[in-house]
Amino acid sequence: MSKLCLFLAFGFSFVVQIQNSVSLDYGAALTKSLLFFEAQRSGKLPFNQRVKWRGDSGLNDGKADGVDLVGGYYDAGDNVKFGLPMAYTVTMLAWSVVEFGPQFEARHELSNALQAIKWGTDYLIKAHPKPNILYGEVGDGGSDHSCWMRPEGMTTPRTVYKIDDQHPGSDLAGETAAALAAAAVAFRSSNPSYSSELINHAKQLFEFATKRTGVYQNSIPVAGQFYSSSGYEDELVWAAAWLRQATNDNRYLEFIKSANSGGTRRMFSWDDKYVGAQVLIAKEILQGKLPRGGNLEQYKKGAEEFMCNCIQKGNSNVQKSNAGLLWFLPWSNLQYVTSATFLMTTYADVLAKTKTTVQCPGGNVWPNDLLGFARSQVDYILGSNPKKMSYMVGYGSNYPRRVHHRGASIVSIQKNPQVVGCQEGFEWFHKNGDNPNVLEGAIVGGPDQSDQYTDSRDNYQQAEPATANNAPLVGVLAKLAS
Repeated sequence: MSKLCLFLAFGFSFVVQIQNSVSLDYGAALTKSLLFFEAQRSGKLPFNQRVKWRGDSGLNDGKADGVDLVGGYYDAGDNVKFGLPMAYTVTMLAWSVVEFGPQFEARHELSNALQAIKWGTDYLIKAHPKPNILYGEVGDGGSDHSCWMRPEGMTTPRTVYKIDDQHPGSDLAGETAAALAAAAVAFRSSNPSYSSELINHAKQLFEFATKRTGVYQNSIPVAGQFYSSSGYEDELVWAAAWLRQATNDNRYLEFIKSANSGGTRRMFSWDDKYVGAQVLIAKEILQGKLPRGGNLEQYKKGAEEFMCNCIQKGNSNVQKSNAGLLWFLPWSNLQYVTSATFLMTTYADVLAKTKTTVQCPGGNVWPNDLLGFARSQVDYILGSNPKKMSYMVGYGSNYPRRVHHRGASIVSIQKNPQVVGCQEGFEWFHKNGDNPNVLEGAIVGGPDQSDQYTDSRDNYQQAEPATANNAPLVGVLAKLAS
């Protein structure tokens, strides 16, 4: 590393190596990454809907149970609304705006990002009609997965599932509290009355989560078949960290101090929020907003050990593919890559602004090291890989064409309003041809550890997109495009 690079890193800029093999347009990728959320919308689509092949869907969600649950997002390639990954998606979109708001604005994407957040928070507010009631799923994964139907014409049951005083779910309530609190920070200046409403719901949900404890799949077993939670302590710390930022109430700080700091985590995801909370707290320590020492220092230690392991300078480094992609799990590995890149990107920012480095077992890590490594992961996703394939649908010329996604794989209802039945839809699933609708901006599950990828609709392990894959990448793209 040259002295010039070191100087610029502490001059609030970053110098990284640009890979020459593929010319990348981070601004275009940012635009597409936000378009994907419009393709995942459930409910009555707005007048300014940009993804035109989609139509209204799920307009009676909750009606049979006397509650309005219209709206929100389908989680992936199916037509179910799962509360836990949806809330995580909203939290990460909101965190992206909180961290990189000016960069979104510079690319004229701030309003699109805020709309993506609000589409989620409007639904989460509806799903929380009373302090100790939260609806956590609409639709049934089993019946939904036995059909292949567009969301606009689905005939599968839209059963609703909730947690309440007798059936708790601290992880679900905690993550939803985090989402609403993070969104409250994102909307603080542009929509203060909405921000206040979000804070009120977040406070009630945090109270519910801490007073009536338990994992949510014990109350909503059908959700556990698809998004089983490994515990709720991480969501409570995560929620407290966001509520503290939204309210400046010291009660949340006291909760954080008394809680388990989580140690060194292997990944950051819709299930495990510890390292996200650790980074939030570590950033505030570096900024002088929180004191050093005590249990708070353990959060910072955990955050930085995660960074060291990602950048290959730790005691327990994250595995990598042959071509350098971080490797966490075979199923939808890119969701963990995008979340790790977000943490590295935001931490690089605070390191540069506070003129600090991370002291790893393998040597000091400078802010430009972290951002450079994060960029290398994004570049891989966008096409700098052995297959020269972009794992963002619609970006570049070589990208997945047969994505595992019901709506994208069946002719648009706008072109052919004829109902495509439950089993009839599988004719589209098995077609030896590209999807008729391009799911622009979607991040698929990604390649295997040998950097191989099979573009096939039945390859759901690699070819299925999800909102949880996309949400962490949005903020990184805004930063890289600036």
